[in-house]
Amino acid sequence: MARYHKTGKNIVTQNTPKRTNNFLNNLLGFTALAGMMLATAQTSVAQSDAEDAKPDSTVLEEITVTAQKRQQNLQDVGIAISAFTGAMLDRMGVTQSYEVADLTPGVHISGNLAGQNTQFTIRGVTQNDFNDIVESPNAVYLDEGYIAIAQAQSFATFDIDRVEILKGPQGTLFGRNATGGLVHYISRQPTFDEVKGYVDATVGIYDTPANAQSYEVTGALNIPMSDKLAARFAVKYRNHEGYLKNNYPAGQFGGSPGAGAGANLGDDDTFSARSTFLFQPNEDLSIRLSGNYSTSNLATGPYQSKPTIAVFENVNGAPELVNVIDVAAGETRASIAPDGSDFGSDLDNDGIFGLNDPDDAFLTSRFGTGTDFFGYLDPDGADFTTSSDFAFQNQGSIDTYGVNLNIGWDINENTTLTAITDFKDYKKLLFIDVDAAPVNQTGNFASVDATSFTQEIRLNGEGERTRWVAGLFYLNIDNESHNGLKFPVGSVVPGAPFDLSSVAKLKTNSYSAFGQVEYDLSDKLTFITGIRLIREEKDYDFLQGIFFTQSSLEIDQGTPFQIGPLFNGPGGSPSSFLSKTSNTLWAGNIQLDYRPNDDLLVFASLKRGVKAGSFNAQLAGGAPVPDLVNAIPYKEEVLYSYELGFKKTFADGRARFNGNFFYYDYNDYQAFLFTGVSGLVVNADARYVGADFELQVMPVQGLLAQFSGSWIDAKLSNVPLRIGGPVRRDLQPTYTPKFQFSGLLRYEWEAFGGMMSILGDGSWSDSFFYNLRNFDADKFGSYFLVNARLGWTNEDETLEVALQARNLTDARAGTQGFDLATLCGCNEVAYRAPRWFGFNVKVNY
Repeated sequence: MARYHKTGKNIVTQNTPKRTNNFLNNLLGFTALAGMMLATAQTSVAQSDAEDAKPDSTVLEEITVTAQKRQQNLQDVGIAISAFTGAMLDRMGVTQSYEVADLTPGVHISGNLAGQNTQFTIRGVTQNDFNDIVESPNAVYLDEGYIAIAQAQSFATFDIDRVEILKGPQGTLFGRNATGGLVHYISRQPTFDEVKGYVDATVGIYDTPANAQSYEVTGALNIPMSDKLAARFAVKYRNHEGYLKNNYPAGQFGGSPGAGAGANLGDDDTFSARSTFLFQPNEDLSIRLSGNYSTSNLATGPYQSKPTIAVFENVNGAPELVNVIDVAAGETRASIAPDGSDFGSDLDNDGIFGLNDPDDAFLTSRFGTGTDFFGYLDPDGADFTTSSDFAFQNQGSIDTYGVNLNIGWDINENTTLTAITDFKDYKKLLFIDVDAAPVNQTGNFASVDATSFTQEIRLNGEGERTRWVAGLFYLNIDNESHNGLKFPVGSVVPGAPFDLSSVAKLKTNSYSAFGQVEYDLSDKLTFITGIRLIREEKDYDFLQGIFFTQSSLEIDQGTPFQIGPLFNGPGGSPSSFLSKTSNTLWAGNIQLDYRPNDDLLVFASLKRGVKAGSFNAQLAGGAPVPDLVNAIPYKEEVLYSYELGFKKTFADGRARFNGNFFYYDYNDYQAFLFTGVSGLVVNADARYVGADFELQVMPVQGLLAQFSGSWIDAKLSNVPLRIGGPVRRDLQPTYTPKFQFSGLLRYEWEAFGGMMSILGDGSWSDSFFYNLRNFDADKFGSYFLVNARLGWTNEDETLEVALQARNLTDARAGTQGFDLATLCGCNEVAYRAPRWFGFNVKVNY
């Protein structure tokens, strides 16, 4: 009989005679997702039992999560949670971290760089600033290690045991940047039973004119080195060719930006590796050391162009930009003046248009009808053929590595001490073609060189009627970001080649103490309360400069020259904007859980979430120069969340129905306002109201069904259409569909000496804005994505083969976009990958 220490994250399961994993093994016999699990895949955190166990396929399996820093059944936790097993993710073809958003009601994606950097949006809480000094309001963790750089939230998933998605503020136990929620990936851990592993290979092809092929190989090996030491090694290699066919030099305007211009876009060449060592010198102590490494080479980001036109109206006697619309077929005006005439362009992004600015005077109308400023119109619209000049193979790179040390000590039967040390190093250099066209105008580069270090020490304990956790946390981030506009050789911009770069250096130190206690008022009623106190210190150094360079593949070389009257340092060099801040913040929660019976939980909560204030690192332009100094800092955001939820199990364990209703009262929400070619974070109050639900049912043996959905009505108040502008509006947050629905059906049956299975899943998203100003052209339409899989597994589960299809209906699902109507007469937009067919083989040994 196993004995469980339930107090901490590092739970020890004691069995005789076999030693098992101290950190995770009391998950044996459970799966990480009922709603979307495969009926044949019962998982546990101990990988050996995850591979060997066979569930009772007549009922839904129990789900174990660690949302409150201890092991609990999902149905006993008063938080809106979705959880997925690694096996389920593999069989649904999930290969990137952000793809779990399609499976989760109320979760969407945002980001930039045409999907090469993608972040989570949870219940409308998002931050799509493209500068890497920004932290996301939705925290992402890997094995309890915080991923501090927002742009690092997109990574290749491999050898994952499970992922947990928590919706709503989680700041009490997880920190100041979990305002909207968090996503936690837990990798598979070493076990002491036997040497075993697997090799998983997939080949496929994208259904586009590029006929791009894809290859992916994942392998893992578990090695018990003794009865006290075990190791697990995992690697993944992913290579797919560019699926966006590039017809450059078709439509070329201006000179070539360099050798190799016009490459196909949308490729990926990534190698990732992880090693984990588990040392258990005795039954009370567990020491786990892991390291991870990943390197990627990518072409220029796969943006496409659509023609748009800016609309002006007179406000207080002066023309103001009030809307952007799609260009009509016969349109030749560069922009629309208040009187309906051609208002010209703003090629130098200084806010002065047409004949009123000598730099813009040469372009006062479009070079074509129904095109962008320079006569370009995408040959097939949202389909996957384009013509882009600033498009180079292997132009971008991402390199990350990290080390994580997790020590768990059972002090006694009721108390566990856990210490987690985590270090990560991030390096990135990525590029996009700003106008996404064969016009040699400008590119954009985004570079980061950053490190993060975290240390958490916590105690978990329990008494007769109480469970509690208390701890200390330290975070250090040292971040240098270079983000700018590249005007290449041959650019139509006078003075090219040069880089217009914003260089930001931000150092953050954060100290916090936290605690939470659960007290059983009765057998049915539990009171929960917690608080986290935070001390945040930031040191910021920012400059903008002109750097002369001859290369389209390198950035801001040489000594910068001053730009603009704000930066007027001596000797022609730019002066820095320098600032230091030190603030005290707090997050907390109060909650009641009511259990009238074993199959129903009803909960009500009030939570306060907080995200620290910080600094903008805007590109030159996009805001009047006199307002820049005041616009660089922005305040912390504070969220008060009111939530009512329930979790119901019925039909003798064959069905579950979970639902949540929430109201968010936001003070100083940090919203990203993009104007011209630049953006700044501004503070605005906001109100959200919404609901989400998940229904899982197994009506007959072998058949699993799920349906989930979400609704949100969100509004930001009194947002300016530009910094310092006279027009303010109530607006919807970006990347926030009002409705989302998803569903899954899976059926398995005995066939050919093994088990056949067929799986289909679909997700529908309502339309959403990708620019905070909510202009008509800055909106993606609704879409419906469908995936399918037909698989067979032999009797001893050593061989699996499958045919797979993703985006089966070849939907054009918009992901990211930016409004550049005044710069190029266009918006740059990106879409989910096109229809893909693949064949998968997995060998377990």
